[in-house]
Amino acid sequence: MRAIKYIALLLFQIGFAQQAFHNFGNVQIHDEGQIGFHIDLENDGTFNENLGLAGFYNEDNPLTISGTEIPRFYDMDVAVDNNLFLEISTEVSNGLNYIIGDVITPRNNPNISLDYLSNAFFVSEDDLRLTDGYASFTGNDAFSFPIGDDNKLRPLQTPFQSGNPKFSAAYFNEDPNFPSTFTTSFDTNNSEGIINTINLEEFWDFNGTEETQVTLTWNSDSDINVLVDDLLNLRVVGWSIAENQWKDLGNVDFTGNVNTGTVTSTSFVPNDYEILTFGSLIGSDGIIVYNGISPNGDGKNDVFVIEGVELFRNTLKIYNRWGRTVYDVENYKNDWNGITNKKVLVGNSKKLPVGTYFYVLNLPEENKEYAGWLYINY
Repeated sequence: MRAIKYIALLLFQIGFAQQAFHNFGNVQIHDEGQIGFHIDLENDGTFNENLGLAGFYNEDNPLTISGTEIPRFYDMDVAVDNNLFLEISTEVSNGLNYIIGDVITPRNNPNISLDYLSNAFFVSEDDLRLTDGYASFTGNDAFSFPIGDDNKLRPLQTPFQSGNPKFSAAYFNEDPNFPSTFTTSFDTNNSEGIINTINLEEFWDFNGTEETQVTLTWNSDSDINVLVDDLLNLRVVGWSIAENQWKDLGNVDFTGNVNTGTVTSTSFVPNDYEILTFGSLIGSDGIIVYNGISPNGDGKNDVFVIEGVELFRNTLKIYNRWGRTVYDVENYKNDWNGITNKKVLVGNSKKLPVGTYFYVLNLPEENKEYAGWLYINY
């Protein structure tokens, strides 16, 4: 009753319209106090010292939070069948309960977001109850952003931090080549050499000025199986603002399988990258080997080429048809021209004769081994 009395004393400062509760003054929800909003909230006054519950409830119509001053709620319920729209950032200092409907923020304005403050949490999020647009978190705790699009919850996760940084994120169920709210497209054919393929199904906009790792999540709609067979070859990739191309952001850990799981990046500064998504390494479907070699000096197929091999620490061994080693090297660089570096009888020359040979390529850091044949013909 104390909270209700306090609000009643301020009614002369608060305007009521047919569709909105309009605060011009100084409103506070005290400890254990509760307010239920069944119409829009327009906040042009002070509404950021709350300790109780603010609930937004409507079965028939959407609700909107707008105004010039950011409201801050301690606990917050969202039960709006046709969604709660934020036209101004709204802060949560303790907990938010996604009961019915989404919290929707404008995707064309990342500065408006649902802001979780230090130690804040949320419950009951799923594909039909999430933040559709931008959410932010300020604090040192690990945090999973309850974000999604098109009734798909697709969290982005950050680990424990220091220094109380702020990060924000939104998920887009869109092809990066054709983004709906960005002024540029993100050509999935333009990537650094180590990257083979970029995901075409989705991406995240992740913002912040402090270095961090990030964990992306996927489900069967993500088509991870199109990118890789082995999750060791899955990568977090980001569109570099400085270089205007996709860059590898690593895979330091992963969980699950190609239908559902997570992958964690190395550390990077989010604001250095426009968007993030999944990519695959060169060789994710097997290192690409060109089996023919004709080292006759004409500039065509003069060396044994294994596409992408120079990107990995590797060892290469080549055997003749009797199983004898005719060539071996650490960290092969696509420069072998059929000359043996072993003591084998090939007449008076170290040039290997025409014929079929066999190779074994080992990538120890990837825990991968490739084997096959090659043919030398002059």
